[in-house]
Amino acid sequence: MNAFIRPSPASGTLGGVTRTTNEAIVLCEGAGYDIVLVETVGVGQSEFAVADMVDMFVLLIPPAGGDELQGIKRGIIERADLVVVTKSDGDLVVPARRIQTEYTSALKLLRRQSKSWNPKVVRASSHTFEGIPEVWAKMEVYRDAMLTSGELQGRRRAQQKVWMWSLIQENVLWHFQNHPAVRETLPRLEQKVTKGVISPGLAADLLLKAFSESS
Repeated sequence: MNAFIRPSPASGTLGGVTRTTNEAIVLCEGAGYDIVLVETVGVGQSEFAVADMVDMFVLLIPPAGGDELQGIKRGIIERADLVVVTKSDGDLVVPARRIQTEYTSALKLLRRQSKSWNPKVVRASSHTFEGIPEVWAKMEVYRDAMLTSGELQGRRRAQQKVWMWSLIQENVLWHFQNHPAVRETLPRLEQKVTKGVISPGLAADLLLKAFSESS
C-alpha cells in the first residue's frame, strides 16, 4: 500500500527508456518517495540509459547454466555497482555460488568506476528471503560511501548533462527524419546506398544538405 508503481512504455524511445523516466524519478522524489526503483527488461541499450539516471546500478543475474559471463555484455558488468545472483535457493544454491565466484573474479579484472566503492557480488532468494537483508545492507554502505566522498553528488551532476545531450540528439534526429525535404529525398538515396551506387557518407551529406538548405 505504501508503493507507487508507474509503468513506462518503451517503444521508439532512447534505449528503451522513455524520455520522461528521468523526470518521473524527480517527481517521485518530490512527492516524498525516498526510494525509487527503475526496472528494465532484457540486457541492452536500455540498461546503459538507466545507468545514467540512477544513483546505484544493480545487475540481477539468474544462476543459469552455460557461458554466463560471455552471455552478458562486458559494458553492462562494468557499469554495475552491485551484482545480485537471484533464485539462490533449493537446487540452484550450488550454481548460484559458482556464478557468485565467477563474477567476483571477473569484477576484479574490470576498470573501477568509483574511487570510493568496489562492486560487490551477493546471492539472494525472493522465495526464502535469504540474502535480501544483505542486499539492502550493501546498498546502504554504498550510499554512505558515495555521499561521504562527494561522488554521488558529482554523479548526479554528470547525469544531468548526459540526459540534456541525449534529449537534444533525440529531438534533432526526430526533426531531421520528419523534415519534408529529407522525407522526399531519403527513399531514393537509401535505394542508391543499398545498390552500391553511392556511399553511405555521401548519402548522409546530401541529406544533411537538403535539411540545412530548406530549414
